Amino acid sequence: MKPRAAFFVVILVVFVLLLLRSARVVPAGHVGVLDLFGKVRPEALPSGLHFVNPLARVHRMSVQTHEVKETMDTPSSEGLIVHLDVSILYHLDPAKATDVYRTIGRDYETVLVKPNVRSAVREVTSSYQAKALYSPEREKMSSEINQHIIAAVEPRGMVIERMLLRDVALPLRLQQAIQEKLSAEQEAARMQFVLLKEKQEAERKKIEAEGISSFQKIVAEGINDNLLKWKGIEATKELALSHNSKVVIIGSGKEGLPVILGGDTNPPAGQPAPIPHR
Repeated sequence: MKPRAAFFVVILVVFVLLLLRSARVVPAGHVGVLDLFGKVRPEALPSGLHFVNPLARVHRMSVQTHEVKETMDTPSSEGLIVHLDVSILYHLDPAKATDVYRTIGRDYETVLVKPNVRSAVREVTSSYQAKALYSPEREKMSSEINQHIIAAVEPRGMVIERMLLRDVALPLRLQQAIQEKLSAEQEAARMQFVLLKEKQEAERKKIEAEGISSFQKIVAEGINDNLLKWKGIEATKELALSHNSKVVIIGSGKEGLPVILGGDTNPPAGQPAPIPHR
């Protein structure tokens, strides 16, 4: 091969190598930070194929959701040690990827996220009593922890998606005391309901008794001797008009009302015997 032809072959090979070196692929869910001898390009490269300076380095940084799990023992406001399992879901802000690379580096999870998670959990739980983890205050405490983490890491380029309290464990004696207290509160609430029910039943009976008393008073005021005599006369008349055999004794009895005797009935003492029908 002639020297001139060999030179062109070498040039072509170098060109192809430079071209291959210039082509960089940023995978899906990542951004590329371009670093040329320590000078970082301000804008991160999005996912896809890019042609860059062959001497530059492209650092791929994930912008996908990551989970940080922390298991820790932290004190409560009364000095009790509470065992917590915490999870943080977060991702890198693509617009701040180059700033994160310059100021923190690629291991931002270990340097930035985890220490701030531990610090936020300890800071918030130390202001709550241990029993708050078994009460509606747990959600409030979780929200405060989340806000503390957001305030610490989001200005540095992280986006916090969610904070989860996966597991909570209190000292055994405290757990028993809390369960006993909750049981006592439930029993007190049940007794209060029973007392209220009994009180309502007593009120119902009182109203019912007052109604019966009023009815009896009205009836008693409306009944007199004349009314009773009149009712007796009406009853005698109805019996006299019936087809049953009977004996009618006029002017008998304490009130002078007739006495009606059936055919088989013996007359009262001191009264004449009935005259049989023929």
